Amino acid sequence: MSVAFKPVRIGPWDLPQSFVMAPLTRSRAGEGNVPTAMNAEYYAQRAGAGLIVTEGTAPSVAGQGYPTVPGLYTDEQVAGWRLVADGVHGAGGTIVAQLMHVGRVAHAGNKGGAETIAPSVVQAPGQIPTLTGMVDHDVPRAIEIGEIAGIVAEFVEAARNAIRAGLDGVEIHGANGYLLHQFLDSTVNLREDEFGGRPENRARFVIEVVAAVADAIGADRVGLRLSPGHLLNGIGEVPGADLVETYRAVVDGIAPLGLAYLSILASPFESFEPLVRDLRTRFGGSVLFGATPAATSLETVEELLEKGLADAVVVGRAFLANPDLVERWRIGAELNEVDVTTLYGGGAHGYTDYPTLAEIA
Repeated sequence: MSVAFKPVRIGPWDLPQSFVMAPLTRSRAGEGNVPTAMNAEYYAQRAGAGLIVTEGTAPSVAGQGYPTVPGLYTDEQVAGWRLVADGVHGAGGTIVAQLMHVGRVAHAGNKGGAETIAPSVVQAPGQIPTLTGMVDHDVPRAIEIGEIAGIVAEFVEAARNAIRAGLDGVEIHGANGYLLHQFLDSTVNLREDEFGGRPENRARFVIEVVAAVADAIGADRVGLRLSPGHLLNGIGEVPGADLVETYRAVVDGIAPLGLAYLSILASPFESFEPLVRDLRTRFGGSVLFGATPAATSLETVEELLEKGLADAVVVGRAFLANPDLVERWRIGAELNEVDVTTLYGGGAHGYTDYPTLAEIA
C-alpha cells in the first residue's frame, strides 16, 4: 500500500490517510460574508479528505481581504458555518476553519469602508480584486501598541465562534503575506517597540495570538500555518540567519502549548528542507507540510512523506476538481481537470458540479 494511504493521527483526529485538503479561497460566500448551503455542499463533497482546512476566513471586519470571502465574527456567519460543519460531519469528515486576517493586503471597498491596518505603514505591492475591478492595495495604518490586545481578542472570539458553529477547530494563518506573516517579515515590520526589531520581537504577535486562542478553545483544537521565505503579497524574507532565527523563535514559543499541529508551506521545498526538519524537531508534535506549487500528484505526496518532512501532506488544487480525489488516487483513476476560469467567485459551476467517478459511471 502507498505510504500516502497510511492512517495517521493529527492532534486529536484519527485520519484515514496521510494527506489532507488545503485551505483554498473560492470567494463564494453569501451576503454579509455568510457561508451558504452551496458552500456546505462543496465541503461535504470533499469530506473524504479526512481533514479539511477551510478557505481563509476573516476574524473581523478589518481582517476581510477579498470579495465574498467568509467571516466568523457575526451570528449569521456562525449559522452559515454550522451548515458546513453539519454537512462535513454527516459525510464522515473533520473540518477546521482557517482564521485569516489579511492586514495590509486589503482595500476598504471590500470591507464596508473599514480601515486597513498593518504592523507598519508599508503598502503591499500590486493590486487586489474588488467587485468593481482591480485596485491598488490601501496604504495601511500602523497598528498602535495599545491595539494589539484587541486584535488578539478578535482571533479568540472568531475561534470561539468556530467551535460554536460545530467546527472541529481552527488553523491560524501565519503565512502567505497576511497579517501574522507581516509581523514576522523585517521588510514589512519596521516597528521599534517590543513587536519589532529582533526576531524574538517580531515573533511575539504570532505567539500571543496562538497562545490566546489555544487557551480559549483548547490547544488540541488549534493549528498554525507558517510559510518561511514564501514571497507572496510583497513578503521580502530571504534565506539566512534572520529567517532561521525568526521561525525558530515562533516555533519555540508555541511548542509548549501542545497544539493539534504545525503546518509548514515551503517552496522550493528542497531549499527549505533543513529548516523544515529543524522546525519539526523543535515543535515536537504533528506536522503538516505543503509544497508550492501545491502538491497535486500522488507521487509528490509520497515523496514528501518518504522524506520524513511531515506526518501528513497538504494537498490543494487536486481537491478542487476532484471531490473524490482520495478514491481516484487509490485506484489510479483519471482526474478531472481544474477549470481555472471558475476558481474565484460565481455559483455552482466549477464549484459543486465536478463529477465523481460514481456519477461518471
